Amino acid sequence: MADDQTTHDEPTAEEISEQKAVRLAKRERLIAEATDAAGGAYPVSVPVTDTIPAVRARHAGLEADVATGDIVGVAGRVVHLRNTGKLCFAALQSGDGSRIQAMVSLGEVGEESLVAWKELVDLGDHLFVAGEVITSRRGELSIMVREWTVAAKAILPLPNLHNELSEENRVRSRYLDLISRDQARANVVNRAKTVASLRRTFDDLDFIEVETPMLQVMHGGASARPFVTHSNAFDTELFLRIAPELYLKRAVVGGIDRVFEINRNFRNEGADSTHSPEFAMLEAYQAYGDYNSIADLTQKLIQDAAVAVSGSHVVTWADGTEYDLGGEWDRISMYGSLSEAVGREITPETPIEELRAIAAAEGVEVDHPLHGKYVEELWEHFVKGDLVRPTFVMDFPLDTSPLVRAHRSRAGVVEKWDLYIRGFELATGYSELVDPVVQRERFVEQAKLAAGGDPEAMRLDEEFLRALEFGMPPTGGMGMGIDRLLMALSGLGIRETILFPLVKL
Repeated sequence: MADDQTTHDEPTAEEISEQKAVRLAKRERLIAEATDAAGGAYPVSVPVTDTIPAVRARHAGLEADVATGDIVGVAGRVVHLRNTGKLCFAALQSGDGSRIQAMVSLGEVGEESLVAWKELVDLGDHLFVAGEVITSRRGELSIMVREWTVAAKAILPLPNLHNELSEENRVRSRYLDLISRDQARANVVNRAKTVASLRRTFDDLDFIEVETPMLQVMHGGASARPFVTHSNAFDTELFLRIAPELYLKRAVVGGIDRVFEINRNFRNEGADSTHSPEFAMLEAYQAYGDYNSIADLTQKLIQDAAVAVSGSHVVTWADGTEYDLGGEWDRISMYGSLSEAVGREITPETPIEELRAIAAAEGVEVDHPLHGKYVEELWEHFVKGDLVRPTFVMDFPLDTSPLVRAHRSRAGVVEKWDLYIRGFELATGYSELVDPVVQRERFVEQAKLAAGGDPEAMRLDEEFLRALEFGMPPTGGMGMGIDRLLMALSGLGIRETILFPLVKL
């Protein structure tokens, strides 16, 4: 009777336990029958001569029932297995998802080897096979096996590859997700292409990549709640960084006029479809630039990444939606777009009582003493959801942006933008505040908020202020989440763009 291991339903816990026991026995047999210490169930290496994708590319388009004369040795994971009397079949899958059929016949390998195949090989095993590349009578590219070896014995059975894993199981067992789902493998490849594209664009523009501390004695560079730890060596409190900004600006002071960093940030805040406590971040600073030139840079970075992933500025999301990142992107004013949405003029001089009344009427909860916080929350309520095209939202309230230069011609606002794509925030950019006297005043205001119990307020960083006092040139700066960029390029949630996101035990 044929032994086809691809059609079973998902095994129960009891069945998994039984299968594990059977597979462990096979492992022991493989080890016992090994001819040397390097063999057995987990050999040191196998004599691979080709990859599965290379074999498929070399013999694409063959007719049915062809013998090529090409002898190859390939390895892959068994994802399909069908054993019959004198001829057995297995589909071997490589890491990129490419597959090739292995055919094991009595005439080629002999009775002893064929019996061992049937008794020892299971779904999920890594196998090495060597033989001639042929096409079957049905035209399937195959390897007629002359010899085979178990390259790694799988002790646990694979889940049914025809039944998609739940989202939770995909995240918790990403290794199984990668084995079973093309999109999971594509996500990893596209992330690598995206990061490589970012670095390539920066390199073309003469930016220098640096690394700054992740453990910091003082957190800063963003308004967020930090993770706190303790250094035994220095007997002091340390923080996982929430942003690299203040160190990158020190680099600009030191003469690295074009600088960027791609690395991890940590924020002890909520997790949802667009936020993760640990995330990859890009920050870049350009001396003698401003928030307009840095917006141009950001647009180029994203458009270049789209081409790297999709081949054009039009990206196709996982649900089939096409999204156009090409052309020049819209730029709108925060105060102007909010005024248009509420039907009355909102300016930096609008009394906070009036803003409270609008918020109360709309059911927008704002628990903060700052005018700017009301403006930003109302803007998110009224405007954000209507932004479909890539849009730079320009000119934010001054009192919520302590590291940003005041607007060159408008009182009460700063030269800051946030970039929104399909309604979610992707990046932010500034004309950086480089006046150490004004920066100290802003830090003092933040310190007052911190003293009042605001866990996200910045601390007064004397070492950073000292660096500014040596003179920092006019500078444009930007920050962008790599995970969110992948969301924009793929249409997926943030946990799908991170290979191993944080999950509860």
